[in-house]
Amino acid sequence: MTQSHDPDAPLRPQHQKELSHAVKLLERPTFAARLADYAGKPVNEIIKLMPGPINRQFQGIVRIAILQCLETAVESLENDEPAPPSDWTGKVMTGLTGGVGGFFGLAALPIELPLTTTLMLRSIAEIARDYGEDLTELDARLACVEVFALGGRSTADVARIDYYAVRAVLSRLMSDVARQFAEFGVVNASSPVITRLVGEIMGRFGLAVSDRLAASAAPILGAVGGATVNMVFMDHFQRIARGHFAIRRLERTYGAPQIEALYHHAARELNNRTRMPSPPPQAARK
Repeated sequence: MTQSHDPDAPLRPQHQKELSHAVKLLERPTFAARLADYAGKPVNEIIKLMPGPINRQFQGIVRIAILQCLETAVESLENDEPAPPSDWTGKVMTGLTGGVGGFFGLAALPIELPLTTTLMLRSIAEIARDYGEDLTELDARLACVEVFALGGRSTADVARIDYYAVRAVLSRLMSDVARQFAEFGVVNASSPVITRLVGEIMGRFGLAVSDRLAASAAPILGAVGGATVNMVFMDHFQRIARGHFAIRRLERTYGAPQIEALYHHAARELNNRTRMPSPPPQAARK
């Protein structure tokens, strides 16, 4: 979707607020941090309770989930009837899948995770429409898939790789996917282009999935169960989607270069405000 814009026009007050809010959504906090806040225990401590490292089978399940979402976005997402976004509908649906998955344990993950991510994609698409995206355009549909990578950054990523850096990597791959689809009309899962894109998203989204899986299995969250953890999972990616599509809408109004520059400035200010101050010398000696 293309709109005319004045690259020299200052942001209106409401758009300045929208940009500031989007930066907060996209840069703070990570899913691991939000889950830790919810659970009252650091996620790295929860993960220690999981038996063994993430294995090839887990990676394969995550890959299938991402590939299925990519195929849905490219081939069928635009056919959905427009509807106002309903955050709670998505949370309830993924809560149900998480509850079933929690009941059957890890054995249900190959079925539960692809279903959960597809439900998340539908919710993300609703948010995209609400922010003015035209899902008949392939670029807008692929932007929905980007949310999985944007919302899967680790705490270390946030400290050194911001939203625009991740988008820069994804945009090149998304362009290649768009050209391939324009030429062949289908998503070829075995093509190098698709393999690279899915691998890039997996590298980030897989971190969030492993955190979610670990939290679901941890005794401290045993009473909460897979259903509630899935609802936290959905809520996190809905927040990322709102930030992502708010930025894209501002780019359509003011131009991408100006919004990117303002984003970096706002992100630096946010980091400076949230950085923990160093203790005074006398406190450090105690």
